[in-house]
Amino acid sequence: MDFLISGEHISPYYLVSIGFFIGVMGGFFGVGGSFLAGPALFAAGVPWNFVIGTDLAHIVGKSIVAAKKHRALGNVDIKLGAIMVIGTVVGVEIGADVIQYLKRHAHIDGVVGCAYVVILVTISAFMAWESWRTIKMKRGKAPDANSQKDESAFAHIAHWVQRIRLWPMVSLPASGIEEISFWAILVISLTGGFFSGFLGGGAGYIRMPSMVYLLGIPTHIAVGTDLFEIIISASYGTFTHALKGNVDIMIALVMHTGAAIGAQIGAISTKYFGGPKIRLAFVPLPVLGAGIVIYGLLHGNGH
Repeated sequence: MDFLISGEHISPYYLVSIGFFIGVMGGFFGVGGSFLAGPALFAAGVPWNFVIGTDLAHIVGKSIVAAKKHRALGNVDIKLGAIMVIGTVVGVEIGADVIQYLKRHAHIDGVVGCAYVVILVTISAFMAWESWRTIKMKRGKAPDANSQKDESAFAHIAHWVQRIRLWPMVSLPASGIEEISFWAILVISLTGGFFSGFLGGGAGYIRMPSMVYLLGIPTHIAVGTDLFEIIISASYGTFTHALKGNVDIMIALVMHTGAAIGAQIGAISTKYFGGPKIRLAFVPLPVLGAGIVIYGLLHGNGH
């Protein structure tokens, strides 16, 4: 199938299959799936600037479906998501501007591709280490009420962040947090927004772990809230990248046909897994995404 905006020829079956798989992963882990969708498009021959903008467009619809399901399961903190949108939108614009600069002054595929690999491998390694430590820690505890909490082995980091008394302070009852600094939430959302605009997708592979490890949000709520936030941030990212000529909307629509079904399956599946196991299951996926990017770089962007 020919896609005239990006000038690429890609099998629609490939795009629907990728969309379905990304939908399942996104609904389950609370991420847009850009760490797999982006590399998959890149390996198919799509230039990075179109990968970034098109991936943002595709995950908007998928995230709406998954977030709606998580909302029904009680896994969405609307207040937290609304606050994070503020920093995310600013970060997305900064990241998109960096992409525009690279389009004019650098070899964008190589720069963004290498950044993608480093970030994904680093996140995967840390989450593998933390999740395994948390599971071992829980096994060593008596089976009382406290042992059932979704708490990370690095919960002390989140406790320290929650003790920062930088006004204004906000309460997040849906996440079980009495008070936390507005600025802590803003910094994390700004960082996630930057990587969304720079690397594409909703950057849930950064924001979801950050909510768990830095803010102390329970994993299930971090999953649902990240999907809710992605709806708004990815919509804005799609808009700003479309203005810059980086979106092939037809590719996005074909991928969405599979993603809409997969997202519901993934969201329902979170009911059957504890927080540490969800985080541990997430570990191999960024590595897979990094491997696809490396393949694309070594084989001339799939051409």
